[in-house]
Amino acid sequence: MHNLYFYYMRFQDLLAYKKSFVLSMEIFEVSKKFPSEEKYSLTDQIRRSSRSVSANIAESSRKIRYTKHFISKLSDSDSENAETQTWLEYAFACNYISEEVFNNLINKSLEIGKLINYMITNPDKFS
Repeated sequence: MHNLYFYYMRFQDLLAYKKSFVLSMEIFEVSKKFPSEEKYSLTDQIRRSSRSVSANIAESSRKIRYTKHFISKLSDSDSENAETQTWLEYAFACNYISEEVFNNLINKSLEIGKLINYMITNPDKFS
């Protein structure tokens, strides 16, 4: 009997997943230094949206047989990535992160967005 695991795309092997996971962990570390009054607002929001990027990529990998569903989950991932960029802008504007940290995290998020959009426009390469 064959192992069913190998019939599925390993989402952990997708570059967009790998990079988005690393970015969410970097954001987690940076957000530990946010003021305590931000715990239930900015800190929570930026952690949730950044984690949702990789979670939606993982979900999309299980929808690959249904192109519209695959693209829809990737679109959700792209939206969460844009939300994360917005929270990064707030963190920078509130002086919770330096310009260097902001630029580093934003550039990584933009790269992830390009990878997600490549997947959206080329779903046949992932089936």
